[in-house]
Amino acid sequence: MVNQDSVAKIVDAVFQVLVDGSKQDYIGEKISQLEHSLQTAASAQEANADEETILAALLHDIGQFAASANQKQMLYNASAITDLDPTALDSDKKVQISVGVTGHERIGAEYLDKLGFSSKVSTLVESHVPVKRYLTGKYPQYYDTLSAASKLSLKYQGGPYTQEQVQSFENDPLFELKVQLRQWDDAAKVVDLKVPTLESYRSMAIRHLLKQQQYY
Repeated sequence: MVNQDSVAKIVDAVFQVLVDGSKQDYIGEKISQLEHSLQTAASAQEANADEETILAALLHDIGQFAASANQKQMLYNASAITDLDPTALDSDKKVQISVGVTGHERIGAEYLDKLGFSSKVSTLVESHVPVKRYLTGKYPQYYDTLSAASKLSLKYQGGPYTQEQVQSFENDPLFELKVQLRQWDDAAKVVDLKVPTLESYRSMAIRHLLKQQQYY
C-alpha cells in the first residue's frame, strides 16, 4: 500500500537539500544555486514540459548538495576569485576556486533513483553535463558562451565530445529533450527574476513519487 505520508517526507527531505543549497552561490554567477534551479524549472513549465521533465529541471543540480561531505571537489588554480578566465592565470598569484562537485550529475541521478524518482527524471538529471560535452564538440562556438567556471569544470568532465561521440549521442531517444534541458540550464542565471517558489513544486513531486510506487 502506498504511504502518502512517507512520500511527503521524502519530498520534504529532497527539497531541504535544495534549501540548504540556497546558502551557496551558483558558481561563477550572481545568483544562488536554489535560484538557478527554480529558474530552470520555471523555463520547463513555461514550455509546457511534462512533470518528469519539470522535476528534472528543478533537481538537475541536486548532486552538488547531496554529495557526501568528503566528496572530492573540483578545484582549479585561477588568478582571482572575481576573474576566472583560464587564459589569464598568474603563476605568482594563485588561489583555489571550487567549480563544483566531481560527477555531481551522476551523484544526483543515483540519489533520485534510490528515492524512487522515475528513470526519465534521473536520466535527464544525469544528462546535463554530457550535453555540455556534446554541444562543445558539435558547436565549438558554444564553448565561448560558457561561464569561466563552466569552462574550467569541462576539463574535469572529459572535455568536448569527439565526432564519434557526437554522432552516438544524437541517436539517443531523449536527445532533443536533453539538449532542451541544457538550454534551460544555461539561461537560468538571471538576477532577481521572479519565478514560482520551491513549495509550488511539492505536490507535483509527491504525485510523481506516488505514481512510481504504484509500479512496484
